[in-house]
Amino acid sequence: MRLVPFFILLLLFGCDSNRVFERYEEFKDKAWKIQEPAEFEFTISDVSKKYNVLYNVRNSLDYPYARLFIEYTLSDSAGAVLSKKLLSNYLFDQKTGRPLGRSGLGDVYDHQFLLLQNQSFQTAGVYHMRLEQFNRLDTLTGILAIGVRVETVEME
Repeated sequence: MRLVPFFILLLLFGCDSNRVFERYEEFKDKAWKIQEPAEFEFTISDVSKKYNVLYNVRNSLDYPYARLFIEYTLSDSAGAVLSKKLLSNYLFDQKTGRPLGRSGLGDVYDHQFLLLQNQSFQTAGVYHMRLEQFNRLDTLTGILAIGVRVETVEME
């Protein structure tokens, strides 16, 4: 009986062996305010591998637009900017208004978008990812959380 919790934990963590880092920042009042960028720190220990860096969005049907504009900034532990870009991704079909993404709870949808593919990190250490909403509105209602995921790329 004492091994049952161990096996449950093994199953939970063993299902996603490529994940290096994944975390969400939830927003109060179910809205992403322009003055509240989401910031994440993750550690890369193996520079011989390549990584995919993705961002996650959790939204409700209250989000009033089809697209979300974000600007990301990836920097190293010294603060040097390694990559910065403005992106636009659809959360809803632009013609039908049908929500895209995966739904697990009623009107809540999860999306995952690729930021960097096959990214090489030159040095082991701590890296910083900053996500800012760039819809140019003070408050984006219906954005419940933003997250970052870093995963190793499987070599064939």
